[in-house]
Amino acid sequence: MNREYSKDFSVDSRHDYLCVVLGGGGHARVLIDCIMASRAAKPCVVLDRDTALWGKDLLGVPIQGGDDLLPTLAQQGIQYFVIGVGGVGNNAPRRKIFELALDCGLTPLTIYHPSVICSSWAEVGAGSVILPGAVVNVGSVLGVNVIVNTGAIVEHDCSVGDHAHVATGARLGGSVAIGRGAHIGAGATVLNGVSIGEGAIVGAGAAVVRDVDPWTVVAGVPARVLDH
Repeated sequence: MNREYSKDFSVDSRHDYLCVVLGGGGHARVLIDCIMASRAAKPCVVLDRDTALWGKDLLGVPIQGGDDLLPTLAQQGIQYFVIGVGGVGNNAPRRKIFELALDCGLTPLTIYHPSVICSSWAEVGAGSVILPGAVVNVGSVLGVNVIVNTGAIVEHDCSVGDHAHVATGARLGGSVAIGRGAHIGAGATVLNGVSIGEGAIVGAGAAVVRDVDPWTVVAGVPARVLDH
């Protein structure tokens, strides 16, 4: 079932918004660094299902427990969340955690690293993160909970569906359409006007020259469908 989300979750950096980071791995560390650099909020707690991490910290932010603490944190006054779980092919876990946090009454925080180039004529959905050195150009529309990873380029008039991931150094040409939950691998290139279907995976370093069907895995130069 598709859910509708408001995209008007802008954060005024003059205030100290309290934020929970959902996930305690490497991607979460990058997000905490981005939040601190942009002064968008105050990351005050990390949650992760791995009990071995509990009692440790990420960049000074304590890891206090699992996702079951979300309702308690909301009651304690934490209003915002970010998804610190990356996606390597399967973005369903990121979507599931995003929807759980919404159900607990928290608001997704949208993050732009200060080094990002993002057109004022682009639209960025709630909870999306644009990481260091990335570019999002004029007329592009990002859905909710999208990752535009370090150094990635989303050219003019692209559309990137909810929960999709444009990985490190990937490049989308003009007017590319990326489906909901799709994954564009590190260093991959998608040529102008190409559509990538819902849930599809583009392998790292691939060059995509034609449309990719939903729930399909492609790789290579030029990209071809992988046999299962």
